[in-house]
Amino acid sequence: MNNLQIIGTEETFRVAKKRNAKIIDVRSVDAYNGWRLQGERRGGHIPGAKSLDVKWTNYMDWIEIVKTKGLKETDPLILYGYNMADCEKVAKCFQKAGYNSVSVYKDFMTEWVVNDIYPLERLARFRNLVPPEWVKGVMEGKKVEEAPNEKFILVHSHYRNRDAYLSGHIPGAIDMDTLALESPETWNRRSPEELKEALEQHGITADTTVILYGKYMSPDNADEFPGSAAGDIGAMRNAFIMLYAGVKDIRILNGGFQAWADKGYKIDTDDVPKKPVTEFGSEIPVNPQLAVDVPEAKEMIKASDADIICVRSWNEYIGMVSGYNYIEKKGRIPGAIFGNCGSDAYHMENYRNLDLTIREAGEVAATWEKAGITPDKHLAFYCGTGWRGSEAFFNAWLMGYPRVSVFDGGWFEWSNDPDNPYETGVPEDTNYIWK
Repeated sequence: MNNLQIIGTEETFRVAKKRNAKIIDVRSVDAYNGWRLQGERRGGHIPGAKSLDVKWTNYMDWIEIVKTKGLKETDPLILYGYNMADCEKVAKCFQKAGYNSVSVYKDFMTEWVVNDIYPLERLARFRNLVPPEWVKGVMEGKKVEEAPNEKFILVHSHYRNRDAYLSGHIPGAIDMDTLALESPETWNRRSPEELKEALEQHGITADTTVILYGKYMSPDNADEFPGSAAGDIGAMRNAFIMLYAGVKDIRILNGGFQAWADKGYKIDTDDVPKKPVTEFGSEIPVNPQLAVDVPEAKEMIKASDADIICVRSWNEYIGMVSGYNYIEKKGRIPGAIFGNCGSDAYHMENYRNLDLTIREAGEVAATWEKAGITPDKHLAFYCGTGWRGSEAFFNAWLMGYPRVSVFDGGWFEWSNDPDNPYETGVPEDTNYIWK
């Protein structure tokens, strides 16, 4: 392979400290986040490394992924991973794309991971964003890292779409419609009494480890219920409301059903019966601070230590479209910071990789910082009805941001009150950095 050099641990360590080359982690995003998928002594990635899963080399748009990570042809690159074969596969793709300075650090597993003098970074709450290998081990009764509570349940989330579940789901999963936890009249979380009943009917207590995932099925805005094909975001919505209610141990399958299918694991079509419980075990809501309603949102807009983040598309933000077939008014809440979701109400491209796994935390945090979204403030994320806001909330929560919430009413509730102000057009102080 042309110009492929092998470098050692000390040289890699010096480069990592000085940041005078781009270091690339070719392992799965889950290993990058902190999971020890090969039984390594320590989990995490080399500080400053970018995540570029070897699996993505199979995608036609691989070079587009590379470009979104700011990797230029003139950048010196150092690749590392679990094995030399994966590194060489990624290196070959870089060289074909015109990258001339590509090196491989081959001793990550044998020297870096085993020695505490070499630092590793990991996602603050990596244990709550689980890989498919972990889910499979749990469902098969195997001993796993960061084990669930003795009581655990696997939940396939969907919206008005049991066919998404019955057409193929992870073995042992029950289904949960998002309507069990949110009301279609307001699209807000249901009342504490309703949440208690719904959770108990699904067999969930405060002490249950709940593992959630959804199935992405190419949402189409022309459909009557486009969200029915966006189960991956629906899982985030259910997870947020469960956290609010007081479920202590929430896990999200990173990449959802797609991650399971990509592994070639068994898929079932059985309708797994729910096993109701008699008592949730805590007074709902245990975590009321996670949800913000209109009065508090108005106070946050005026406060210097808080921000409301609009997790909608650019066209929604500037008022070209409402984003929904059931929301008439177009525009944004005055003072809201733009936290672009992606293309429309049913996609989260700016928060997800092409395989639907969650984008690496450093990239999201860096883009947020450029927009003025920082962890020293109380941040409340909103969208149209709460799904995209819930996903952005989970990004911040997984990163360990101390004060994060979902503004549950979002644009739907705000725009339905004629007394609430709104804006359209491009605000003068907006720095559109989501590119």
